[in-house]
Amino acid sequence: MTSFAHQIKNELVRQLLSKRCCAAAELRAFLQISGKLSLSSKMTKIILQTQSASVARRVFSLFKLCFRISPEILSCRRKQFQKNGTFILQVIGKNEVFKILQELGFMKIHPQNDKPVLVPHFNQQSVIHELKDKCCRRAFLRGAFLAGGSLSDPKTGYHLEIVAPSEPYAKAIKNVMASFRLKARYFQRKNDYVIYLKGGEGIGEFLRIIAAHNALLTFENIRVVKGVRNKINRLVNCETANLTKTVFASHEQIRNIKLIEEKIGLKKLPPSLLQAAQLRLSFPEATMQELGDLAEPPLSKSSINHRLRRINALAEKIEENGQL
Repeated sequence: MTSFAHQIKNELVRQLLSKRCCAAAELRAFLQISGKLSLSSKMTKIILQTQSASVARRVFSLFKLCFRISPEILSCRRKQFQKNGTFILQVIGKNEVFKILQELGFMKIHPQNDKPVLVPHFNQQSVIHELKDKCCRRAFLRGAFLAGGSLSDPKTGYHLEIVAPSEPYAKAIKNVMASFRLKARYFQRKNDYVIYLKGGEGIGEFLRIIAAHNALLTFENIRVVKGVRNKINRLVNCETANLTKTVFASHEQIRNIKLIEEKIGLKKLPPSLLQAAQLRLSFPEATMQELGDLAEPPLSKSSINHRLRRINALAEKIEENGQL
């Protein structure tokens, strides 16, 4: 059975790549999370890994659109019983790799000697500055989710995660989310940093931002059904609690009325209390409102409740003293 997160990613990879700036932002996020750089005297290459064939095709298209480069794609299965294979994308060649790193902000040219220098981590504030357009920030979050995102089944709970390899990258993703007023947080899990969103509204807004429209409709439908079910459960629980309370209150009132009848007789009660006592004996399961409606003339809920409380107080006095 396909997970909900997998359905979202399958939808995202089918989106058209029309603008180069957005494709570059999406690729940038993907490289931040899943990319590795291999530098040696013999070979320079960028390596990306994914377990999804559709995501691998998406990354291939991103490289082709942004840099007119077709990465080499390898497929392997590391473990004998591994269900899904691993797809490795490689861009080999010093000139090609340096061009990609410079344009995506992973490498800068030193102002004094004009030599390329790797930027170890993004400044988390600079990401917002560099991704000026909303469409690019949306693409950046889409790439981050494709590379390291997961979402729990909304039928069981609302929890979205994006796993980043370093704290500066986690802060960068968190700040891009904050630019859309998403209140994301992050924490460290072993060697990774996990950015997460909780709550149906925030996750629904995230799906809208990354343009996972079909997933958003499914998500909101599940939320509505759960909301209605929870409301019904609350109403049923409330009604059950009220009914239980009414039954126990009625039982106590009837016991007290019978005690008064045994000790002094109901006819010695004032007419108002006598009427309330007779109504309760005749209709043991009726609510206060129903007893008030049955009275002659009709009484309010508070009035009948007040009279029955007086009866209870009278019965307590009889129990304490043995008589009035």
